[in-house]
Amino acid sequence: MQLYKSQALKVYNSLSGKKEIFEPINEGAIGMYVCGPTVYSNVHLGNCRTFMSFDMIFRYFKHLGYKVRYVRNITDAGHLENDAEDGEDKIAKKARLELIEPMEVVQRYTVDFHNILQKFNFLPPSIEPTATGHIIEQIEIIKDILKKGYAYEINGSVYFNVPKFNESHNYGKLSGRKLEDMIANTRELAAQDEKHSPQDFALWKKAEPQHIMRWPSPWGDGFPGWHLECTAMSTKYLGESFDIHGGGMDLKFPHHECEIAQAEACNGVEPVKYWLHANMLTMNGKKMAKSTGNNILPDEIFSGENSILSKAFSPTVVRFFMMQAHYTSILDLSNDALLASEKGYQKLMEAVNSLENLETTSSSDFNVEAWKQKCYDAMNDDFNTPTLIAHLFEAVKHINAIKEGNETITQSDKALLIETLNAFIFDVLGLENKNDANADSDKLSGVVTMLIQLRKEARDNKDFATSDKIRDQLAALGIQLKDGKEGTTFSVS
Repeated sequence: MQLYKSQALKVYNSLSGKKEIFEPINEGAIGMYVCGPTVYSNVHLGNCRTFMSFDMIFRYFKHLGYKVRYVRNITDAGHLENDAEDGEDKIAKKARLELIEPMEVVQRYTVDFHNILQKFNFLPPSIEPTATGHIIEQIEIIKDILKKGYAYEINGSVYFNVPKFNESHNYGKLSGRKLEDMIANTRELAAQDEKHSPQDFALWKKAEPQHIMRWPSPWGDGFPGWHLECTAMSTKYLGESFDIHGGGMDLKFPHHECEIAQAEACNGVEPVKYWLHANMLTMNGKKMAKSTGNNILPDEIFSGENSILSKAFSPTVVRFFMMQAHYTSILDLSNDALLASEKGYQKLMEAVNSLENLETTSSSDFNVEAWKQKCYDAMNDDFNTPTLIAHLFEAVKHINAIKEGNETITQSDKALLIETLNAFIFDVLGLENKNDANADSDKLSGVVTMLIQLRKEARDNKDFATSDKIRDQLAALGIQLKDGKEGTTFSVS
């Protein structure tokens, strides 16, 4: 496919704080790096939203005809608890608690990550490197930064010298922070802290005797800093300067800020042209967190085995829900929002499934070419999927009007409509056409909801024999009822 050049594509660059016309470093080719998961637990739904945003962006670039090298890493070492400079490695801690090898933890949760993304219909990245597979590259970068005077070694650890770097560079330019403000708002280093400045960060940490994950280095056995890993993998596969670096908003500082500093100290050039950041996912208006119980895993949504939602929702409905918000906006997950998304998704699929049977005439009331342009205009405005989806439903109205005989469409416009809808719904948004399965699921849901209501009436009337009979017969069919404060929910096994 030739590049669609009817309008310049604009992206919001976190580095400049504004939308900019997207011009790749090499015409027709794009290098994109996205920070992947730290594989110490089941993938978080909020992380899925971030990866889904960049899957959509990857899809759109491919749709436009670009050759894209998309690198998304696996962090399997070096990420300490609470993103701190000291403490225990997240993966090593999980291994210690479960009495297994760290690489068993890595394998288990990498498989989980891939399984969930496959259910969401993600395209695989071009390259998926691991941190442990690039220890040599990380050591070489550290040696280079030390040689250039922007790092120091102490007691087997190596730290990046932020104040020294800031003398000739701008540390904090991505997050909008000034080093002098950071210093003023930071407590003095504790007596046992070996860093020269609180703002300095680890490039290499000495492994204490109890630390399981360790590698030999010129400074002794240790492990790499979390920030360094992404610098090593992104520059190895995309070069010293590449087009797009993506990730969640929470990674902007310190992770991405440190990546910039490391790359500039080592290579002397700006590493990334466009920084793109996806926003967070909340649930019922609150931050998602395991500690508060305001949390749900993707598989718990798909199976319905949770106490938060009224029913199970398919991965493609959840994906459609996420695409209805701009990737830079906070998105709130709720039962009502998912129900509305499911209804909208079904309406969209019904229209798509009726396209082939639309009758054509010699004239069109629906200007498909102009509508198609609006779809591209939306996506070219920083990948504005909610506006795109609004245009898709504009097409649904026309399709229904044509079906009812209130509008007309020519054969050529019909062909263009089918091509464009398929491109944006399936290729770009990454949805799947599973309307029939969803329809069956909805019928089942309706019947079970009716039986739950009859059971509630029986219980209210103290007719426990009928209440128990409904519960037991549903259980025999593999439908489990769960009574909770918010009412009764069900899951299908």
